[in-house]
Amino acid sequence: MKPINPLRLLLICVILAVAGWSATVVTSRYSMATPVLPSTALATMGVIVVITLILGIRILRWRNSHQPNSKTKKTQLDPLLAARTLVLAQACAYAGTVLLGWHVGIFLDQLRIWSLRSDQGITWLALAMAGGGLVMIVVGLLVERFCRIPPEDGDTPGADGKKGRTARGEAAGEGEYAYRGD
Repeated sequence: MKPINPLRLLLICVILAVAGWSATVVTSRYSMATPVLPSTALATMGVIVVITLILGIRILRWRNSHQPNSKTKKTQLDPLLAARTLVLAQACAYAGTVLLGWHVGIFLDQLRIWSLRSDQGITWLALAMAGGGLVMIVVGLLVERFCRIPPEDGDTPGADGKKGRTARGEAAGEGEYAYRGD
């Protein structure tokens, strides 16, 4: 599995910001409701973030217990759990990017008519959703980093001549994950 490319996340965010802004302009023109998620979506985003963090911390604890200087009991990591945690972390980052981009676009459109509105609730809600999306991105990238296996000293030299684990599959040169999906 390849790590998330931050430039791809930025591109998705910018495209969805333009789409969110355009959708808000169109819905305002036709006197429709602003296309912002309801406030209950923040609770759902929070649950996703908490579950992702809990699973990521389990992987991090396993990884830290397998350090050369560690004296803790060696346990086996369930490869399916590691793979699911990695996929969940990446999905969390991508979903957060979509939510951030869309709601930033809405926020920017609502900001230009800030003084004309008597109720700024939609503007604050769009800002809160964008903040929730940002939290999802950070947690997704952090947990993805938890799933990486650090190189070990004393291993055979890799394909590039450096010490450490040999790069395998798509992750060549990019580090390995706790889950090795070959």
